[in-house]
Amino acid sequence: MAVTVILPQVLQSDAGGAKRVDLPAAPDLRGVLDALADRHPRLDRRVRDEQGALRRYVNVFVGDDECRAVSGLQTPVPDGAEVRILPSVAGG
Repeated sequence: MAVTVILPQVLQSDAGGAKRVDLPAAPDLRGVLDALADRHPRLDRRVRDEQGALRRYVNVFVGDDECRAVSGLQTPVPDGAEVRILPSVAGG
């Protein structure tokens, strides 16, 4: 039982260069991010703030669903799911 976290290139250096991180299954997104933080603490500081909330400029998808549109950090993460972390893109 596992989930896969997929990282964009801009965050891979904070995960030891990994593009994908396989983690034990967790019931919700908070559990997945906690497991990711145990393995890659620098990456967690880029994804969540000091209170453990998602940073405003980071979007996290569980499958095809952006977590803020579902239940935020309580979004269920089924076994075998892909979790994608994407920083927002801004510019003009």
